Amino acid sequence: MLRAIIIDDEPNAVGLLALRLSQHCPQVELVASCTSSHKGVAAILDYRPDLVFLDIEMPQMNGFEVLESVAGVPFSLVFVTAYDKFALKAFRYSAVDYLLKPIDTPELIQAVQRVEKSRKTAPEQIQHLKGQMSNTGKTLPDRIALPYQNGVAFVSLMDILYCESDDNYTKFYLADGQHYLATKPLRDIQELLEERDFLRIHRQYLINLSHIKKFVKGEGNYVVMTNGQSIPVSRTQKDRLMERFGWL
Repeated sequence: MLRAIIIDDEPNAVGLLALRLSQHCPQVELVASCTSSHKGVAAILDYRPDLVFLDIEMPQMNGFEVLESVAGVPFSLVFVTAYDKFALKAFRYSAVDYLLKPIDTPELIQAVQRVEKSRKTAPEQIQHLKGQMSNTGKTLPDRIALPYQNGVAFVSLMDILYCESDDNYTKFYLADGQHYLATKPLRDIQELLEERDFLRIHRQYLINLSHIKKFVKGEGNYVVMTNGQSIPVSRTQKDRLMERFGWL
């Protein structure tokens, strides 16, 4: 059973989320619902919950200030937000879970299921997210947070050679020879990185175009990466790859 707290200054939002949890997430025990950020801090310190649903924009203290006030208390975090498209990208690059208002029931169920399988939200993830949210230039991050079995790794995008699908996980191969098995499917990684000079050239592979050494055409098209690894290019993706480079 997951002991949970909701912190949101909108009473209607709190009531609706509590109702959805009672109806669709029997593994969650709601131990406190708070419409004040100060009461939310007190509830976290008192109850030491497994899971906190937290709004970001609140009077008196925003969501980040709430988290700073309870630093050292471990729990899984799901932000509940009405932020714009850029901010949602920041959540994803930081590997911090979120629900977009109005809350969709299937997404809520999936978020709770992810919490059951994952570790507690790392402070480094929150700091990474906070930095991106305060980015007035609205530029996408140069680093991505990769949740893996032993924690969270923060990796420069330029250091990623390619990604390989492994069922509901993704293997990241880095230029220095390291690799990580991230707890995200390749389709989720593709959605983020194809905006940043990456391309899915095969159902199993997403590559960093900056690390292509050569492209070999023939019956079995493939690229050779800067580490010498050969990666197949599917027939359906060959034209997209050639188009990105303007090859004839």
